[in-house]
Amino acid sequence: MNTSITKFDDDAPDAQQGQVQQKQVTVWDPLVRIFHWSLVSAFFIAYFTEDDLLDLHVYAGYVVAGLLVFRLTWGLVGSRHARFTDFVKRPREVWAYLKSIVGQHPRRYLGHNPAGGAMIIALLSSLVLVTISGIVIYSIEESAGPLGASLSGVSEFWEDVVEELHEFFSNATLVLVFFHVTGVLIASLQHKENLVKSMVNGRKPVEDDAA
Repeated sequence: MNTSITKFDDDAPDAQQGQVQQKQVTVWDPLVRIFHWSLVSAFFIAYFTEDDLLDLHVYAGYVVAGLLVFRLTWGLVGSRHARFTDFVKRPREVWAYLKSIVGQHPRRYLGHNPAGGAMIIALLSSLVLVTISGIVIYSIEESAGPLGASLSGVSEFWEDVVEELHEFFSNATLVLVFFHVTGVLIASLQHKENLVKSMVNGRKPVEDDAA
């Protein structure tokens, strides 16, 4: 009997430690999560419907535009980890974090890490340029949209320029998405947590002293 009691006591700290590791807190508010997956859907719909389904392409583009306006606003007045002040870091900090990833000892952040924050800014910037150039080219070619009345007479040269810019930033955004997903997978492996799931349910594991 004494042996059994001793074994139970030895295992208790491990059980308590497991409970601490399982403690979770809400990091991503519902609006951030809805924005994230809505933007993913709208961007890919717009990307793959440009040539054959113009109306759907345009509607998806307007959805992207509306989501960007929301995210830029929410980045100023939203919840703690949604604000730009929480994850926008200086280039020196971003570079230091990237080196720590290579060295296999990156610091864990509840919100976006410095590299992730830089990627978010890059994605938002690229999408803003995609949206603006898309509205301009739609106004030039179709004499429609918010700028249709003022840009219908633009020369063919500028039409080609804007079209090339729209295509360039669309492809650049796709490349950034690839690097973003790669970064998420690397961080998930290094920190042994499912970051995709966290963007679905909004929660991440945290120890008591960090909560």
